[in-house]
Amino acid sequence: MLGFISARQVGLDDPLRLRRIESTRRVLSLELNKDRDVERIHGSGINTLDIEPVEGRYMLSGGSDGVIVLYDLENLSRKPSYTCKALCSVGRSHPDVHKYSVETVQWYPHDTGMFTSSSFDKTLKVWDTNTLQPADVFHFEGTVYSHHMSPVATKHCLIAVGTRSPKVQLCDLKSGSCSHILQGHRQEVLAVSWSPRHEYVLATASADSKVKLWDVRRASGCLRTLDQHNGEKSKASAEAANTAHNGRVNGLCYTNDGLHLLTIGTDDRMRLWNSSTGENTLVNYGKVCNESRKGLKFTISYGCNPEFAFVPYGSTIAVYTVFTGELITMLRGHYSTVDCCVFQPNFQELYSGSKDCNILAWIPALREPLPDDASEKCLPEEHLNPAYEDAWSSSDDEG
Repeated sequence: MLGFISARQVGLDDPLRLRRIESTRRVLSLELNKDRDVERIHGSGINTLDIEPVEGRYMLSGGSDGVIVLYDLENLSRKPSYTCKALCSVGRSHPDVHKYSVETVQWYPHDTGMFTSSSFDKTLKVWDTNTLQPADVFHFEGTVYSHHMSPVATKHCLIAVGTRSPKVQLCDLKSGSCSHILQGHRQEVLAVSWSPRHEYVLATASADSKVKLWDVRRASGCLRTLDQHNGEKSKASAEAANTAHNGRVNGLCYTNDGLHLLTIGTDDRMRLWNSSTGENTLVNYGKVCNESRKGLKFTISYGCNPEFAFVPYGSTIAVYTVFTGELITMLRGHYSTVDCCVFQPNFQELYSGSKDCNILAWIPALREPLPDDASEKCLPEEHLNPAYEDAWSSSDDEG
C-alpha cells in the first residue's frame, strides 16, 4: 500500500489506480457486519432500496405492505456498534400511503428534497421529503412494476414507467402529465432503466422475453431489440428471433459508464450486452437462479477493477465479476428470499432487503479473518491488514 502511495506522489502511477485497487479490495472483503444494524420498521417483505447519490447518506426502502421508510446511514454516535435509524416513514396510518405493495423507490438524482415511489396500487407518487406529502400523483390503468428517472438528464424530467400494459409510459415532472408512450412490447413491462451515458436512451425489459433500447426523441419505434443469438438464428421463426431470454425478462442494470447492460430472466440466465451495438457479449455466468415473478432489483459496483454484479439468489446474494462471469462469493445472512440490493460507492458498502423484513448491511472487513475464540485485545501485529498499519506516526520518545 505504501508503495502505491509513493508511486502516486512522485507521478509514476495513475492517480486513480490506488483508488480502484482499494475499492476492489473492499468489495472482495464484504461481510455481514456485526456492528451495524438497520432499524427494523417493515412488518412485511422489502422490495426496493435506494441510496441518494448526493451525499450517499440517506436510504429509502419500500415494502410489500405499502410502507416507505427513510434511513440515515451515518454513524452520528461515533460508537463502533450502532444502528442506522429510521428518520421518518410513510406508514399505514399516513393518509397518502400506498394501498398495496411498493415495488420501486428512487431519490430525485440531484436533490434529496424529493423522491418517487410506485406501487401495485397503479400509482406513481412524487414526494416532498421535508413534509412527507405527495407533490404529484400519476395514475395508470394497470399494476406498476418499475419506474426510473435518468441520473444524467439535463434537458428533460421524464420518469419511465413499466406497468401491466405493454406500453411504456413516460411521465413529465414539469407538466405533471404522461407526455407520451413507447409501443413495441407485447406483454407487461417488468423493468426500465435510463442509460447513465445518454440522457435520451432508455432500456426496457418485458415478460415477452424481449429487451428494447429506445431513443425517446424518436417517434419511429425503438432503436433496437436485443437478440441473444446476435442474428445467427434462422429468420424462419419470427417469434424466436430477437429475444433476449427464453423467459420473462425482469431485471435490468447498466454498468456505471453506460457502455454495457446486464439483464436477468426467468430462464435462470444473466446476459451482458454491448449497449452501443446491442451485441450479446456471450459472458457465461452459469445458472443464475431467478424465481421472481415481478421485477428483480440487482446492482453493479462502481470504481472497481474488475466491476462486480450483486444479484439476489434465493436467500443469498451472488457476487459475479461482470466481464468474466466468475462467481466470486455468496453473501449469506437472510432467512428468506432476497428481493433487492443497493451499492453505496463512497465506502463500497452493500445493503440488501428480503422477505424476512430485514435490511442487512454488508461492510468491507477491516482486518484479516481470525478464529472465533481470538480476543481482539490480544491481537498480534501480524493479524492487522497491512493497509491499515500506521507507518507515519512517530514514537512517544521523539520530541
